[in-house]
Amino acid sequence: MIDAKRRILLKGSLAAGSVGVAVAAGLLTPRLVLAEWNAAAFESKDVSAALKGLLGSDAMETNDAVVVKAPDIAENGAVVPVTVETTLSDISYIAIIASGNATPLVASFALGAAAMPFVSTRIKMGKTADVVAVVKQGDKLFSNAKNVKVTIGGCGG
Repeated sequence: MIDAKRRILLKGSLAAGSVGVAVAAGLLTPRLVLAEWNAAAFESKDVSAALKGLLGSDAMETNDAVVVKAPDIAENGAVVPVTVETTLSDISYIAIIASGNATPLVASFALGAAAMPFVSTRIKMGKTADVVAVVKQGDKLFSNAKNVKVTIGGCGG
């Protein structure tokens, strides 16, 4: 029994050591598996520039088929649960915007063709503001918003 455990330990140690050497040598780079980062959109100071940088347009139309679920009052702006879903079909992107933040674009989700148009996450909000969900269907943008009152700010407030 002891020899079997020793062999498993040695095999695991050799495997971990080999991966470590490969990473150190540059043969495996973690950057290749990370999601694409759209710095221009996420660092924009206004909603219009963020949407243009992310989705190519800021011309959005309000649609009740886009449903934003968030608390009416968030006691801590550092952790505000938000859910976005829609009954629209062929959705390729869902973006979440906190209009009162210094950088309003807080989340972006690229959806595959077979994905359900539903996302759930937690965002930071600096102050009371609208949480806006924007969905992209083809080359059209649809949105809806919900006002969230923040009692303790999460972005330095």
